[in-house]
Amino acid sequence: MCGIVGIFGSNFNFSQLDGMVASQQHRGPDAQGLYVDPSGVAGLGHNRLSIIDLSEAGRQPMNDSTGRYKLVFNGEIYNYLELRRQLEADYRFRTRTDSEVLLAAYQKWGERCLDNLIGMFSFLIWDEQDRRLFAARDRFGVKPLYYYQDREGTLFVASEIKALRAAGIPARPDPTAWATYLAFGLYDHSERTFWEGIRSLQPGHTLAWHRGRTTTSRWYDLAERVGPQYDDRPLDAVREEYLALLTESVRLRFRADVPVGINLSGGLDSSTLLGLVQAVQGAESDVKAFTFITGDPQYDETPWVKQMLARTLHPSIICPISPEDVPALAESVQAHEDEPFGGLPTLAYARLFEQARREGVIVLLDGQGMDEQWAGYDYYVSALAGEATGVVQGTRESPVRPESLAGEFRSLAEPLKQARPFPDALRNTQYRDARYTKIPRALRFNDRASMRSSTELREPFLDHRLFELALRQPPERKIAGETSKWLLREIARELLPDGVVEAPKRPLQTPQREWLRGPLRGWANDLIEHSLDRHGRSWLDANVVRSEWQKFLRAESDNSFYVWQWISLGLLSVNENRQTIGDPSQVIGAARPEMTIEVI
Repeated sequence: MCGIVGIFGSNFNFSQLDGMVASQQHRGPDAQGLYVDPSGVAGLGHNRLSIIDLSEAGRQPMNDSTGRYKLVFNGEIYNYLELRRQLEADYRFRTRTDSEVLLAAYQKWGERCLDNLIGMFSFLIWDEQDRRLFAARDRFGVKPLYYYQDREGTLFVASEIKALRAAGIPARPDPTAWATYLAFGLYDHSERTFWEGIRSLQPGHTLAWHRGRTTTSRWYDLAERVGPQYDDRPLDAVREEYLALLTESVRLRFRADVPVGINLSGGLDSSTLLGLVQAVQGAESDVKAFTFITGDPQYDETPWVKQMLARTLHPSIICPISPEDVPALAESVQAHEDEPFGGLPTLAYARLFEQARREGVIVLLDGQGMDEQWAGYDYYVSALAGEATGVVQGTRESPVRPESLAGEFRSLAEPLKQARPFPDALRNTQYRDARYTKIPRALRFNDRASMRSSTELREPFLDHRLFELALRQPPERKIAGETSKWLLREIARELLPDGVVEAPKRPLQTPQREWLRGPLRGWANDLIEHSLDRHGRSWLDANVVRSEWQKFLRAESDNSFYVWQWISLGLLSVNENRQTIGDPSQVIGAARPEMTIEVI
């Protein structure tokens, strides 16, 4: 896990490149490197978080064996050892890194190398001979990549938006993005970001630049890979294949030269992850398990966690978060996110990642993705019945308040334009959540929250082979009567006690609603008023916002998402003029590392 940046074009400026790298130091506190093309039209930058091959040989930017291709890479290629064996006959390796395997794969297969990669990644490869850029992002977008092109055709690329701003790109709010978010609760669903002109390279897409012309194209399509037909093989064959893939996915994600831990809650998905860790690492495994708590018994999952860990040797690390932590933590996390984030759960995870770093655990495994694979949310039942569902947040009550927006501003909002590639509503809803709503936003939240503490988060359940196999299954293997994730539960019986397997879904919950009405009421009110001061005429109807806020405080609404939207608007405004990201003091235990500069 690292940070990458690049500038390509006639407006290339070394000081801008250096500033971009400095702004992402939290993503890679172990080393920093720069490369400048001899023509002076391109440069690459890298922040290194050392995970595989901790030696100096793993520094980036990295050259291939010919010197033609220059790479900066963020992420992990989990099957790099298998790929290396395929490539060794034609390529002389100088390091043990997955980065060099990626370079060798590109040298041999070109853009088609992407089909052979199992991993999470975003990378830039500069062809010094042809002066071309090739960039790519992984299938689900676990690793981010943002870009901006100026009027002269110079392209700026980075892992985080703040790095583009560090290059002097103006931070002008995109009214359409904000209206869409506030009216429909949509974010991270398209290439549009909350800032004008700054785009997010979409999951499963590539980007190319040559002589001022930038193009993007799709290299992976989940729907095409799944196809319209159901998997009609016997259930036992599917169960066996899926469990084998699950086990391999976890095994591959333990490849690291630093300590690996796991995020653990009390749910089925997290428990399945723990069971797989036991299967892969053995009964004597002492991998540390991290769990956050809020001190509210209503949301306390530690009894479940203790029950699961009782038969293992895994140390349990409890990571508390309290209302007193929230104001400062929210401001810090918001500065790292660059865009609105999902509220108290993201803050709780941020606290967990801080603790993991202090414990010396650099890599954490997480359980994201099973609900989307196996139809775990309540509203999938409606989709199974063939009913179109517009639910995005997964709540019965509308999570947004479009009536709180000024009329002209509200008209800018764009509803979700999602593809419906499958003949059934259930899979179309699963596809929506995987491609446009649930997964993209969760991945962005978690990437920034983990990298804030220079920790790498891996998602074994987002292995594309697992997702494709699950989506091919007929609906009765996902929802059976009142039982969600039916086949996953049957598979999990080989790993877990029946009590855990049969437990109803408990969505990740925090006392956000209770805290905003109680100890955080004054803090929230101040930020809402700050939002109204900034946008009370052009974006928001102040009377409606204040009225809805009072209704929320009187418990006339159980949903707090729209309140957090207004808080996010206030937090971003507060952070607008603060430049704290990139300061070594913001990285736990880190000072700015030595810089390597290559100018050929």
